[in-house]
Amino acid sequence: MFFKILMIAVFIAVTVYIGFYARKSARDVEGLVLGGRNVGMWLSAFAYGTSYFSAVVFVGYAGQFGWKYGLSVIWIGLGNAFVGSLLAWYVLGARTRAMTHHLRAQTMPEFFGARFSSPALRIAAAAIVFIFLIPYTASVYNGLSRLFDMAFGVPYEWCIVVMAVLTCIYVVMGGYVATAINDVIQGCIMLFGIVAVIIAVLAKYGGFSQAVLDLSQVASDAPGMAEMHGAYVSIFGTNLFDLVGVFVLTSLGVWGMPQMVQKFYAIKSVDAIKRGAIISTLFAVVIAGGSYFLGGFGRLAADGIAYKAPGQPIYDSIVPTMLKDMPDLLLGLLVVLVLSASMSTLSTLVLTSSSTLTLDFLKGKFIREMNIKGQVLCIRVLIVVFVLVSTVIALVQYNSPKVFIAQLMAISWGALAGSFIAPFLYGLYWKRTTKASVWACFVFALGLVCISTVLNNLEMIKVSLINVGALAMLGGLVIVPLVSWLTERPDAVQTDALFRESYQNLHDTKIDAD
Repeated sequence: MFFKILMIAVFIAVTVYIGFYARKSARDVEGLVLGGRNVGMWLSAFAYGTSYFSAVVFVGYAGQFGWKYGLSVIWIGLGNAFVGSLLAWYVLGARTRAMTHHLRAQTMPEFFGARFSSPALRIAAAAIVFIFLIPYTASVYNGLSRLFDMAFGVPYEWCIVVMAVLTCIYVVMGGYVATAINDVIQGCIMLFGIVAVIIAVLAKYGGFSQAVLDLSQVASDAPGMAEMHGAYVSIFGTNLFDLVGVFVLTSLGVWGMPQMVQKFYAIKSVDAIKRGAIISTLFAVVIAGGSYFLGGFGRLAADGIAYKAPGQPIYDSIVPTMLKDMPDLLLGLLVVLVLSASMSTLSTLVLTSSSTLTLDFLKGKFIREMNIKGQVLCIRVLIVVFVLVSTVIALVQYNSPKVFIAQLMAISWGALAGSFIAPFLYGLYWKRTTKASVWACFVFALGLVCISTVLNNLEMIKVSLINVGALAMLGGLVIVPLVSWLTERPDAVQTDALFRESYQNLHDTKIDAD
């Protein structure tokens, strides 16, 4: 217990110190929200990776989908690395940095408002961000708190309160720079920790070969595959269709998540983007690949996990059960690992949400006169408000027998990424994209996700919210070009000038921060 408490204490002390250290960089809005758009490749790459992967992946997704699909779940980790990281950096990175700099957009709603000359779009996008980042934040709390309960016997409620207070301190003080510096430290802990944990868990189950052999003897409980042995070590697992749905949601989804795309706003140069893509991808291979690989052996812990009914596991208990009975030092490292992943994600979420609500919803609409100091103060106050609201939801969710971490994330990502991926991507690359097509995408994605969630909770239908989220994303990629062709073309002179002026220095090694 001494080692575990010591590691947590050191982690908290370093985190708070960095918040104090970075406070000078957070005196204006651009410094608080984007680090002055002068963040280097290492900070940006680690900020992207640590924001991507949290307790949601390590505890929620790895546990649930490792249980369902076995070792084929590794495909999801590889998708996160090569689609969610490498391809996202190369497709979105440079153009996002260039166009948002030209439009002076600091948030994704601000981009939509400026790109399509629509204040209404900006307000609608801001509302979507604020509402649907909350369930994602709640899922981050949940995953971390379950591990704290296992390692320390600390009640779930206390875990949430401590995490919320710590996040408020360093994000309010140091803003984006404090978050980015902490992300590098936390990312290094994650890299070392995930390797150590995988080695320890495999040793617990007799080594890699023995673990695979034992897993191959587990009979499948998937429909139509009763008594089939070897399903959980097969290349495509027990349900290829649902596996593809998770792949799309978690890999393509980051292309439309505002807290992820915002990393490209802040990076200082195109050259840094090219190198940051490689760093981010290697990080994702280790963290996402390792987490899902570990979760793939979840069935070996079947005797010790919690069940809500016979044959129906509580998925969020699978990974914590696999990690029980480890040496104290390793268990302390594990808790710091997941704490690192969760804190980095949570800090990014609260900063994104509070800045969006201030700059895109309150400023100029409800508060006519808001100077720089007023904006910074408002963002900081809203950081605290956002943390409080998500904390309450996390407490309510914990006592719900129906909703797991993965479902909370599916609702959040399905609504956000489904609404934003297609309009953002086409807005960067295609001059013909129209305002009407953006509205159509918003309505389609939100309608699909919200209606499916309500009907699911009322038990009127039984459908995977993950597949619904994936459908919302892919559907938007069809709806935006279709509606754009059917509606009036944007002003050609204006859009030509926007693309020319935004991208004229795209291939320069550095874009002038002024």
